[in-house]
Amino acid sequence: MTLASSAPFNLARTSSIVVDAGNPEVTAIAEILAAQIRKSTQFPMVVTTTAAAPASITLRLGGPASLGDEGYSLTVTSDSVRLTANRPAGLFHGIQTIRQLLPADVESDMGSERSQWEIPALTITDFPRFAWRGAMLDVARHFFTVDEVKQYIDLLALYKMNVLHLHLSDDQGWRIALNSRPKLAQLGSLTQVGGGQGGFFTQPDYQDILRYAAARYILVVPEIDMPSHINAALIAYPELACSQRPPGLYSGTDVGWSALCVDKEETYSFIDDVVREIAGMTPGPYFHIGGDEVQSLTNDQYIKFVERVQGIVNKYGKKMIGWEEITKARLTPTTIAQPWKSDSANAAVANGTKLIMSPAPKTYFDMKYTPSTELGLHWAAYIEVRDAYDWDPATYAKGVTERDILGVEAPIWSETVRNIGAVMYLALPRMPAVAEVGWTPQATRSWESFRSRLASQAPRWRYLGMNYYRSPQIPW
Repeated sequence: MTLASSAPFNLARTSSIVVDAGNPEVTAIAEILAAQIRKSTQFPMVVTTTAAAPASITLRLGGPASLGDEGYSLTVTSDSVRLTANRPAGLFHGIQTIRQLLPADVESDMGSERSQWEIPALTITDFPRFAWRGAMLDVARHFFTVDEVKQYIDLLALYKMNVLHLHLSDDQGWRIALNSRPKLAQLGSLTQVGGGQGGFFTQPDYQDILRYAAARYILVVPEIDMPSHINAALIAYPELACSQRPPGLYSGTDVGWSALCVDKEETYSFIDDVVREIAGMTPGPYFHIGGDEVQSLTNDQYIKFVERVQGIVNKYGKKMIGWEEITKARLTPTTIAQPWKSDSANAAVANGTKLIMSPAPKTYFDMKYTPSTELGLHWAAYIEVRDAYDWDPATYAKGVTERDILGVEAPIWSETVRNIGAVMYLALPRMPAVAEVGWTPQATRSWESFRSRLASQAPRWRYLGMNYYRSPQIPW
């Protein structure tokens, strides 16, 4: 970023957003920015294809190839704002920067009496370090409504993250309705950790989430955890259970005790139905099979299971993702592993397996900040903001280099998390930290710069109604 010495740009009541004719995707992005500005300024903020009037914002496709699919170039002068990108995703990320350069009360739903809406004169050329910048939300242990998931998507979009990984099933709950197996949602969704009614997404609910995410250039990755973490499904299909205890409604938090009967052919008919239907509903290229914390299978049983399920996922046109344990198996070049606890995935990179880095001591945001914070667990670590920021994915694991890494992802498991306010408290201010880990080259990252910039985000979160932890590490 280069700050210019000229006067800042000042939004006026006559300002408009100018786009080229004939591209409805770019027009939709412009409308998102216009709506953001209208609600606080009360300006008309028309989106138009006519020549730019003074004090207008222009969005155009056609940036240099070096910007890639998600980068953008932004030039602000006293009389105009010009945003260019190769692809619409880059324009969308660029309007987040415009939004953050405006005063924080641009986020207000109640309007503002501000007389000037300034953006400093500057030039920015910006593109991400990693292609995968994700966050995972566990809707299985505690269920979250469509509106709550949308609030989480809004947070990810604000910080240019591009993947929402939904953990849709676990021992406590099955959270998506399937036409081929209706008993899964009917019987498997009835509770959650600590009791309570649980819930599930209907197929229209799921489509609503997908559309909302896609409009914000966020890819939804569904996860159905197997062959363990599967008790809720086995309530509906007890004949497929080889668990250490009988299937039944479960509201506890122990892990590893449930299991599919991996030697039964009926198990793979069940998995085929589940993968086929969810893959058919989900436009993205990935399907996550979990595969973690399996206690009741032999190593050979586990390997055969992963390899067979990999074939099912590939049959339905998806690339398989699994937690690091899947690297015990022979993986196809398109399969992706997600390290979370050790270096066990490292051997897989020699065979071309790409990694999504989610080391628990850095990115598991269901961990407490400190021993005194009230939400979260601490089995992996206490993760303060600097812990979430001060690490390099390319040097974190022995034998893993930058070329092996698809990106980074921050999970929030929901054993202790009952509502979106709790999710936000755990995500903020750590999620912007991992977003910057994923976006900004290591050589240009600075903790001192980040903590200062992060402090300036707090008024924005308050306008947005986002709960957050006031870390003593940040100069609020």
